[in-house]
Amino acid sequence: MRIGELSRSTGVDIETIRFYEKSGLLPPPARSDNGYRDYSHDHLERLAFIRHCRALDMSLADVSQLLRSLNSRDPEELVQVDHLVASQLGKVRARLKSMQALEAQLVALQNRCDADHDTHPCRVLEELVAAAHGEACACHGAGTAAVGGAESRLGRGMKLAT
Repeated sequence: MRIGELSRSTGVDIETIRFYEKSGLLPPPARSDNGYRDYSHDHLERLAFIRHCRALDMSLADVSQLLRSLNSRDPEELVQVDHLVASQLGKVRARLKSMQALEAQLVALQNRCDADHDTHPCRVLEELVAAAHGEACACHGAGTAAVGGAESRLGRGMKLAT
């Protein structure tokens, strides 16, 4: 099959397929008489494996190690696969913890919002302006920001450089 068909079959970009070839994750395909790449079913399966590993957010180095271990019966190599998965799980858990902290910051910021925007300046914008000037802000757990300064800057039309 040609590269376009392989791309459609796997959902992997043509440029990404070429990159995987250049980086050694995919073996070079045979070439037809006119020079087109001719991919086999093995390429399709290997690319699907790579794509699944990448969907698990594994690095290309990790994917390469997994591909080398794919047909191994060496117990030490298979233990390395277990370590790789455990390491990846640790990274995911750390990101989840970071995302939960980010969520808490955004909730704290959103809780500062006063729905009556006709008569009050936006408290969220006050907090963000205060934080941009090194003042305390609710979203980073410092309690109530010194919004008087931010409010007065907003009242004067203070803007951050864009």
